[in-house]
Amino acid sequence: MSIGYLLALVTIGGFTLISLWPPQRPRPLARLAYLMGLTVNEVPHLAAGLPLAAAAIQTVASGVDADWTLPVAAAGTAAVGVGIVEIARRGTRAWPVVAAAVESAGMEAPRRPQGWVWRTLLTPIPRRPRQLVRIADIPYGHDRRQRLDVYHRRGRPAGGPVLVYLHPGGYYSGDKHREGRALLHRLAERGWVCISANYRLRRSAGFEDHLSDARRALAWAKGNATRYGGDPERVVMAGSSAGAHLTSLLALDPSTRLAAAICLYGYYGRYYGRMASEPVTSTPLAMSAAGAPPFFIAHGDHDTWTPVEGARELAAKLRRESPSPVVAAELPGGQHGFDLWRSWRCSAVLAGIDAFVDAPEVAVGPPPVQPRARPDGC
Repeated sequence: MSIGYLLALVTIGGFTLISLWPPQRPRPLARLAYLMGLTVNEVPHLAAGLPLAAAAIQTVASGVDADWTLPVAAAGTAAVGVGIVEIARRGTRAWPVVAAAVESAGMEAPRRPQGWVWRTLLTPIPRRPRQLVRIADIPYGHDRRQRLDVYHRRGRPAGGPVLVYLHPGGYYSGDKHREGRALLHRLAERGWVCISANYRLRRSAGFEDHLSDARRALAWAKGNATRYGGDPERVVMAGSSAGAHLTSLLALDPSTRLAAAICLYGYYGRYYGRMASEPVTSTPLAMSAAGAPPFFIAHGDHDTWTPVEGARELAAKLRRESPSPVVAAELPGGQHGFDLWRSWRCSAVLAGIDAFVDAPEVAVGPPPVQPRARPDGC
């Protein structure tokens, strides 16, 4: 039996095990578990299939020796296969969970399109559709990080809602064209004007700088939306992780007018090292939610980077204090960063977002503009 095959099997087996049972403590191990399981947890067939297939081809080409490694490899392959099937099952369970969360907010649940499972299986990598235009690196400030991208349909259909998206990265890293691409593509195909913005990062910037950049990007969107076919009166803000943190803060700020807020695997506590005496509040949990817009919150119940308890606390606060609808979905087996891939989990979340923005209680989504994208499209 090929040593290459055994090494590939052990590696994929370890990643599969971590995806199934990610450790929550200690903190460094929990974050390592996220990084190791990022791909396996969202696209298990791709993560396991490619290296195992390559190793199997090498094994066949070099011949198979019937020694003690053969039954070990067979048993290991079977065990990894069972684990991959379970990870995939958890991913497909996201759809009924998201649908139930939408329904619990009094909205019509999304309908699962025919062929959703196998279509998503075959197209796991987000690609910008040909009918979309991306205008990159537009400055909204003088710093090199104060840049944004605009996505819109060719022909610029007028009057579409506007999405402003802020990337993840823990305020240390991240970029506007990595996570969130499937969300940007999905809504832009429907006639939205979608904006993805960078913002200044640590160590050269602090909390007030991040928040200021988010405000400036939002102001730029409202001031320039009509140039790209957008409606500045229908602006939705979205973000992932640190971007969701900023989104939640602006959404609860009475001076900010948003049609809705979308928060994906967000952190909702205080900014690094800050206490209750901080000059500017850095947690939405300490702000009033009386005037909050509608919220869509999605978080993985296996998130080891920002545990799901924070999302639960924010959703509970919004439901207590705000008259606006709140959709909160806990995704089975979901880890941090689930919007990096076009996975079953991501597809379910985007279908839920479609239903959310189209609901009469939110009413920011226009009728679909003869979409050419597949109905499963994450």
